[in-house]
This record gives sequence, structure tokens and C-alpha cells, in this order.
Amino acid sequence: MYETIKCELNEGIATVTVNRPKAMNALNSQVLDELFDAFTALAANADVRAIILTGEGKAFVAGADIAEMSKLGAVEARAFAKKGHSVMNLIETIEKPVIAAVNGFALGGGCELAMACDIRIASAKAKFGQPEVGLGLIPGFGGNLRLPRLVGKGNAKYLIYSADMIDAAEAYRIGLVQKVAEPEELIAEAEAMAAKIAKQAPIAVAVAKDVVNNGYDVDMKSGSNYEVNAFSLIFDSEDMKEGTAAFLEKRKAEWKNK
Repeated sequence: MYETIKCELNEGIATVTVNRPKAMNALNSQVLDELFDAFTALAANADVRAIILTGEGKAFVAGADIAEMSKLGAVEARAFAKKGHSVMNLIETIEKPVIAAVNGFALGGGCELAMACDIRIASAKAKFGQPEVGLGLIPGFGGNLRLPRLVGKGNAKYLIYSADMIDAAEAYRIGLVQKVAEPEELIAEAEAMAAKIAKQAPIAVAVAKDVVNNGYDVDMKSGSNYEVNAFSLIFDSEDMKEGTAAFLEKRKAEWKNK
């Protein structure tokens, strides 16, 4: 079905793999289109409880496709950036939790792709960076926006202005990743985390993701109102009734995702 990505589903966990290893999984227009299509389909699939995003070979995604970008004028570049933002925004807002299993280089658009995910687990050999200014560019897929939100304004400015790469340990120290795993254990760690999340009430996870995303950049009063509304509305869900009943009856809950 796809030429530049692979998509597999196993026991409620979908794994999406960017599959252009000869190009270090660089993001060209086709990859972006296929990622958008795949995540749109996964969003609509009730069997999917969690998603893992990773890369084939030595790279997670080594950046946007420079060969394609070098030929663009301002009008085409705007369309390319909007396409990238559409993919990142979809991943960030999809109701399913998305875990980035960063197996290697996550540079430029690759770092931006990882940052759009909910949780990042990095191989001990992974490298992160926003090297665009070294090419006379700036991050164009949300890097200027998400990086300071994740690691603070000072750390973000340092990484963007210097074009430096950092290793997994430093990425963990500054909060860019949540866990570091040995390379051979990376996918197993991501699958274990996905499986743990998949056991929870799907609608509760989806609503919590929405509240975290939408409450992060607003004042406490607005955020509190948003959370109170979400908290109260979930009481009409079948999953809330099932979850509380299962707790009181000391049995395993059977989620309906409704």
C-alpha cells in the first residue's frame, strides 16, 4: 500500500516505520503524504490502542529531503512547510497515544517528527538536533515551537542557533526524551510502554491527551475550566462506568472505547 513507510498492527499496537534507509529516511513529499494517510487511517481504527513510530536502518529520520528542498522557491516552500505541519499536528492531536522509538539520527524534520509524538524513547546511539541554520534555513515543521516547550527557551535557542547534535543522554537530561534504551532493546521497550498504555481506558487516555495539549499554553483559569468540562463529560462514557464497576467488583475492566 505504501512505498516509503511500513504500517503493521499487532494486538492493538500499530507500528509505523519510515522506510527510506538509503536516504536515511529523509522526509520528502511522498513520505509526508503517506504518513498523513497512515495516521488518518489509524485514528479511525477502533482496534488501535497505541502507535509506535520509528525508522528503518541507522536513522529515525535524518531530516527533510534536502535534494527536494533545494529546488523550491518561496511559494513551493510554503506548501512544503504546510504539508509538514499538517503531519506533525495530526500526530500531536490524534486521539491515540504515539510513542517515538528513536533508533538513530533524529535531525531537522526527524527531530520535529519525534517531538510531535507524545512520548520519546531513544536508543543509546540516537542523535538529536536542529541543524537547519547551517544550511541557511530554519526549522520549518514546528521545531521553533515545540522544542522550547519541551526543553525550555534557552536550551532550544542553543540547539537551533548552534546546529549542534546532542546524544541520547543529553536529550534525556534536558527533557527531550523520557527514556533511553540499549539499541537492541529499543523496540521492546516501546512495545512494553505501548502495551501498558493500551491496557488503560482508551477514551480516558484520549481525553487526557486532549486536556494536556489544549491546557498547556493557556492560563490556569482557562485550563482549569477545560479540565473540569472534560472530567465531567467523561462520566457519561461507557468506559467510565465499566472502569469503576470493575474496580468495585475486583475484576478486569472490558473497555468499550465509548
